[in-house]
Amino acid sequence: MPYGETKVYFDGSHYIAIPHTTRKTKRRPKPVEEKIVVLDREETEQPDDTVSGPVNSDVEIVQGETDEKDIVTKTESTPNHTLGREMTHKEYFEELYEKSKDMRRAQRKSYILNEMKEYFPTMQSAEDFVNQNMERKIRNVICRRVRLWRKINLQEFNFFCTFTYDDKKHTEESFQKSLKSCLSHFSNRKGWKYVGVWERSPEKKRLHFHGIFYIPKGTIPDNIPVNDYNLRTHRRQITWQNPYFNMKFGRSDFEEINTQADLSDMVRYIMKYMEKTGEKLVYSKGLPQFFISDIMDEDVACPFGLEDKKLLLFDNFSCWDEGCYMGQVSPEVIAQMRKVN
Repeated sequence: MPYGETKVYFDGSHYIAIPHTTRKTKRRPKPVEEKIVVLDREETEQPDDTVSGPVNSDVEIVQGETDEKDIVTKTESTPNHTLGREMTHKEYFEELYEKSKDMRRAQRKSYILNEMKEYFPTMQSAEDFVNQNMERKIRNVICRRVRLWRKINLQEFNFFCTFTYDDKKHTEESFQKSLKSCLSHFSNRKGWKYVGVWERSPEKKRLHFHGIFYIPKGTIPDNIPVNDYNLRTHRRQITWQNPYFNMKFGRSDFEEINTQADLSDMVRYIMKYMEKTGEKLVYSKGLPQFFISDIMDEDVACPFGLEDKKLLLFDNFSCWDEGCYMGQVSPEVIAQMRKVN
């Protein structure tokens, strides 16, 4: 029995099909998250517990007496919530997670738990919450990694590019905005495709953009060779810079991708920053994870995966689109197939 409307992706070695399934969906109401008031410890600390000098508007008199022992400050009698920020436990976790991005995993977890424990009724409930959200972060990174590889393996790329801004031409904000706009225009008008990530240099903390690009021939002015040092490979090399991007932003480096091994190294390079700092990847349009094809029984090598829900396909399987034979799998045939994410 053929499998209709399967989603097919390439894992770097084999084509994998995920058969179409239907299941009843039930809308789950989103639970209302409890709000907490996070106080800034530096602002709420009092340098001295005693009140000296004349009574002013910042103190209140208890029971109408003027005895020194009955005079207390407002901040001592009741917490002043105007100094705090109202947010959910999850929002506070995300804030602490971002602050601790340079820590090791165990140190990071300990830091977040120490900061959040006072906002839970018990220490155990605080530990459970932090553990669940740390696992959620790990799952998110794994999903983003899988999504990245599936997109990369289904496309063709020919350049690894780095763009760095010049202080005389841009601020960080204007650099990000103008580079995003520029790459978007090249993608829409000239057929560029790219996957990239924002990163800061280790020493100077200067913002720049690393990306893996597919640049069709004739869609960019000629690059200029420059003798330079490659921070990724730690070697001297001839790098290619582009006059258009240099004039517009500050500096550009175009490194040609010649082999699949080069591409894999570059994907791991940008993945390192995605996993370390939690930066989100920047994708151009037209980078799907799957293409849609009907799969015949004779093209299935074997089922595999959790509960055999996936199909391992032969390397020369046939592609069908709604009953129409498109040919044996190849980059040209895949380009004609419907795509989906």
